[in-house]
Amino acid sequence: MAGGTFRALAVFNYRVWAIGSLVSNIGTWMQRTAQDWLVLTELTHHSATAVGIVMGLQFGPQLLLLPWTGYAADHFDRRKLLIATQAASGVLALVLGLLIVTGFVQLWQAYVLAFLSGCVNAIDMPVRQTFVSDLVRDDNLSNAVALNSSSINVAQMVGPAVTGIVITAVGSRWAFLINAGSFVAVLASLGCLRKSELRPNIRAKLARGNLVAGFRYVRSRPDLILCIAGRGGNQP
Repeated sequence: MAGGTFRALAVFNYRVWAIGSLVSNIGTWMQRTAQDWLVLTELTHHSATAVGIVMGLQFGPQLLLLPWTGYAADHFDRRKLLIATQAASGVLALVLGLLIVTGFVQLWQAYVLAFLSGCVNAIDMPVRQTFVSDLVRDDNLSNAVALNSSSINVAQMVGPAVTGIVITAVGSRWAFLINAGSFVAVLASLGCLRKSELRPNIRAKLARGNLVAGFRYVRSRPDLILCIAGRGGNQP
């Protein structure tokens, strides 16, 4: 395995993180699929506008908060940030699931929870992407990143498929409750990491004009723009 396709999994911290992350990613895609179904069929009379609004509230904060969330990923303890964002996402999923179970769910509540979830995900996304570099050495980093992307793609396929089965069998509420439970896996994986083996987070130097310089650099690199555009639709 050390020299193969899955060599990064030989690293204990990465292996533990990858398992927990995969479970959480599948749960997240279950909720996203169930959320659209809930808004379209249960909270409205097949309103595509309402679905568009909830999707905008879900993904909009990731773009609007990008400069600040990137700063957080560069300057704070990524493991602790992930514990906070994953716990918050689990609570939001649980609240929506309980609202559905108790019959109190309304459209405005779905909007609010989608927005709050989007804000949490805006912080979680850059931290999750860069956390891989804290888990493996440079010689395994490219492999770890590739496996991380594969895990996301698997979750995108498995999550919606499982959601269809769950909704047909027991109703949409269980998709949200299952997602809430899935965060236990990733929180457990973060708690089981060997802290002594984590690589130190090298903090970026804060200076005037860093943000503008970053945008200028990306604008000068069409390849980076293409990667960013492609990755935007693949994040959980």
